[in-house]
Amino acid sequence: MTVDPRATDGERAAATLHELVERQARRAPEAVAVRCGGEELTYRELDERAVRLAAHLAGRGLGPGARAAVALGRGTGVYVALLAVLKTGAAFVPLEPTAPDALLRHVLGDAAPALLLTERRHLVRLADAGPAEPVCLDELDLPEREFVPPEVSPEDVACVFYTSGSTGLPTGALVEHRNLLAAYAGWREVYGLTPADRILQTASLEFDVFTADWVRALGTGATLVVTAFNLTLDRTADLAALPALVAQERITVMELNVRTARRLTDLLAATGAGLPGVRLLTVGAEKWYLDEQLGLQRLLGGDTRVLNVYGLAEATVDSTWFEVRGAAAAEGAERVSLVGRPFPGTRVYVLGPQATPVAPGRVGEIAIAGSGLTRGYLNRPLDTARRFVRADYDPDGKVLLTGDLGRLRADGVLEFVGRATTVVGPLGTDRATTVTTRVKAAARAEGALRAHPSVREAAVVEVRPTPGKPVLVGYAVPTQGGPEGVDGWSLTQYLLTELKGFSAPAAVVVVPELPRTRAGKLDRAELPLPAPPEHTAPRSAKAGGSRKGGGKAGGGAGAKDAAGCLALFLTVTATIVSRALTDTFFPGSTDLSGVPGAYHFWFGLLYFCECAAFGAGLAFLVLGLPSVLRLGRSPGLSVLTYLSVFWLLANWWPQDNLYRLTAADDWPRETTMVYVFNIPLMLAAVIVVIFLLRKPAPRKVN
Repeated sequence: MTVDPRATDGERAAATLHELVERQARRAPEAVAVRCGGEELTYRELDERAVRLAAHLAGRGLGPGARAAVALGRGTGVYVALLAVLKTGAAFVPLEPTAPDALLRHVLGDAAPALLLTERRHLVRLADAGPAEPVCLDELDLPEREFVPPEVSPEDVACVFYTSGSTGLPTGALVEHRNLLAAYAGWREVYGLTPADRILQTASLEFDVFTADWVRALGTGATLVVTAFNLTLDRTADLAALPALVAQERITVMELNVRTARRLTDLLAATGAGLPGVRLLTVGAEKWYLDEQLGLQRLLGGDTRVLNVYGLAEATVDSTWFEVRGAAAAEGAERVSLVGRPFPGTRVYVLGPQATPVAPGRVGEIAIAGSGLTRGYLNRPLDTARRFVRADYDPDGKVLLTGDLGRLRADGVLEFVGRATTVVGPLGTDRATTVTTRVKAAARAEGALRAHPSVREAAVVEVRPTPGKPVLVGYAVPTQGGPEGVDGWSLTQYLLTELKGFSAPAAVVVVPELPRTRAGKLDRAELPLPAPPEHTAPRSAKAGGSRKGGGKAGGGAGAKDAAGCLALFLTVTATIVSRALTDTFFPGSTDLSGVPGAYHFWFGLLYFCECAAFGAGLAFLVLGLPSVLRLGRSPGLSVLTYLSVFWLLANWWPQDNLYRLTAADDWPRETTMVYVFNIPLMLAAVIVVIFLLRKPAPRKVN
C-alpha cells in the first residue's frame, strides 16, 4: 500500500511541500530538524525562521509564480531559505555558490530569478552573474512581522532542477509540489522512513539528490545531518572520516553517488571498518554494477539494505530501485547493472524504434511515466536529448524518454544497459536499431573489460577522433593504483579474444583514474584519445608485431612514409611538367631578352619557384584534406582552408605568366585577373588566418 504523505495528523491533505514540513513542526516542535557540525535547529526554530524570512522576501516582491535562486554554503541556513521561498509561493533554484563562473551565469541568466539569496562572501562572484537582486542572509536582522501565506496549489512549481548538462548546457526541469509529494510518498514506503531516522546529507546544493535528502528527512520528522565536507565536489575530502562521522551522528539512512560508493567499498575492504547503525544505503547517479552492489552489501552485513536507485531530475530524482540483501553472488554480476522496479506511483517502459513498448528481454529506450513526471523544461518546451512525448499506452498519456537503454527481464526487474547519445524513439527504425546496437556493443565490451583481473574500473565509449566513422575505445583503471601492471595493447588483445572479435574496442587506454564531472559522473569529453597502433603494440615479434617488420604496428609508419614519398613525387613531377609547358600555355611569358643579363638567374629562379608552388598545390589538392581535418576544426572550415591553401600555392604559375603577357593599359584583362586571382588570394589568406585562430572543435565522444 502506498503511503500518502498528505494524510498525516488526521487533517486535510497537505497540498504543498512546505505544508508537509509545517506539520512536522506542529507534531514535534522540539525535535531536531537539521544538524551541521555543532549547529542545529529544531523543527520549531526552522519553521519560525522560515516564516520571518518569508515575510521579508514577500516584502521585497517575491510571490507566487516568481523564482528565487538560493546560493548558500553548507550549514543550517540553507534549509531556512528554501522553506522561506516556498512559503512565499515562489519556486527556488538551487545553485552551488562555488560553481564555475560559466555555470553560474548560465543558470542565473536562464532562470531569471527575482531574488538571489546568498551570503556576503559569495556576493563578489554572484553579483554580476545576472540581474537578480541579491539578498545577503548573513546581514539580515529579521524581526517578527505579520505574514499572510499566499494560496499555493499542488500544480505550482516548487523548484527548478538544473540537469548535469551531460548532453549540452544544463536545462531547468520544472518540478511541481505534487511531484515532490509523490516522490516523498514512494521514498517513505520503500525506505521505511520514520521520525527516528537520522539521514546523512553529503550532496551539493545544486544537485537534485540534495533536495531529495531534505524532503525525505523533514517531510518525515527525522533529523537531517549535514556533513561539513562535500563528498561530491571536494575530491580532496578524506573519506576515512565518514565511518566515524556515521557512528558519532548515529546515522541510519544515507545516499551516495557511484564514485563515492566505490571509494567507500575500497576503504571498508582495506580497514575492516563498517557503518554500524546504518539500516539503508542507496547508491545512484551512474551505472553501478551488480558485483559492486553485492560486494558493498557483504561488507555492511545483513542489517543494512543496499539499494541501487535510478532516475532523472525530470522525473523527480528517483524512479526505480533494486535491493540485493540476502542474495548470493551471481554469475556474470560484473557485467550487468540492475536498477529494479518502479517506486510507487511510477511506471517504467522499455520502448522500441517506434516509441512503443517491446517484449521482455529486448533492449530499448527506458521511458518513465507517473506522478513524478515534471512539467517540462524552463524556456525549452522540447529538449533534444530528453523529451516528454505522448503515449497512448500510458494512463496519463505522457512519458519521458530518458536517452538510456535497458531491458525488462522475465522477472520484471529493469536492467540498465547504457547511455545513448540521442533519443531512440523518434529516430525511426533504421537509426534507432543502429544506436541500440552500438550501445549494446559498448556495454558488452565494458562488462568484459571489468571482468579482467587487473582492471578495477572501466568504461567503453564511442569516440570520433576525426570526422568519419566512430570507433569504440576502452578505458581501464588498474587494480594496483597505477598503469605499470597492465598495458593497453594486452587489454585490447584480451577483449578481441573475450568478445571473439565481435564489436571489440579498437584500443584500450590505461588511465590512473577516470575523469569525472562536477556531479561525479564519467566525463566523457575529458577521456584521452588512444595512441596510434604503432605506439602501443609491443616491440617483440612474439608479442604480436614488430615496429620494423611487416607486423600491424609497422604498417602505420609505413603508410606515413608512403604518403610522404607520394607527395614528393607529385610535387616534383608537377613542377617539371609545368615548367616544360610554360611556353606552350603562355608563349613569351619567360622571355628575358629585355632583362639585363645580371638578373637572368634571379628571374629564372622566380619562374622555377612559381612552378614548384604550383606542383606543391596540386600535391596538396590530392593528399592534403585528411591532414587538415586531423587538426580538429569544424569540417566546413577545414574544407575551406584546404581549398584556400591549394589556391595560395597553385595560382602563382598561371597568374604571373598571364600578368607578364598583359599590356599595362589592357584594363579589361587586368580587372578580370584581379578578380580571378588576387581577390580570391586575399579571401584565401583570411580563411587560413581564421583557421589558425579558431580553437579546435570539441572532440565528439558518445
